[in-house]
Amino acid sequence: MSSSGDSLFARFGRVFPAGSVIFREGESGQHMFVLQSGRVRITKDHPQGARTLAVLGAGEFFGEMAILNDKPRTATADALDEVRALVLDAKMFEAMVVGNTEIAVRLIKKLSRRLDSANTLIEILLEQDPRVRVILGLSRVAEEFGTQTEGGVFVPTTTEELAAQIGLDEVKVIEVMTRLTRLRILHPVDTGGWVIRDPSRLQEFLEFLEMRDRAD
Repeated sequence: MSSSGDSLFARFGRVFPAGSVIFREGESGQHMFVLQSGRVRITKDHPQGARTLAVLGAGEFFGEMAILNDKPRTATADALDEVRALVLDAKMFEAMVVGNTEIAVRLIKKLSRRLDSANTLIEILLEQDPRVRVILGLSRVAEEFGTQTEGGVFVPTTTEELAAQIGLDEVKVIEVMTRLTRLRILHPVDTGGWVIRDPSRLQEFLEFLEMRDRAD
């Protein structure tokens, strides 16, 4: 971290232990957070259990909606690892946006991407075929957080996290992921996550399932 980054963290930084809740859905919110390191999971309550909306990493921000619209938190944020984050109140956030055009543009772009992501998730949850739901959910995570590797596209998610996002039992997600692994479309990574060996084959398999559903 640069000296300016150290200075910012000294003034506004806070460390959250792994497993701790940063804020809960329904609470009032006077601060937003800018992730310096670690991962944060964003979840929303649902009658059938919490749904994972996103897993955020360094450079991402969250919690801004509560100070933008002065309403209760719409989701819960918990630390998956030890998290270091800048904690900014509404006044500081407003000063940053007004005083820095780049920050304002980044904010607009991120909010736009989150809206697109939320719309995609709604479409996924409407799918009846669990296989289609798993593939679409996996593709969504890959598009947002995937990184290109020699073996394909690395997708940083677990079957538990994916199941929570797409509203399926983890056992069913494991069943579909195992089949994709046998077809050599996916490959599990020992340190966690999955590699999509060939995204085009994953898309072809999805189209095959959708065509068969239409035929039925």
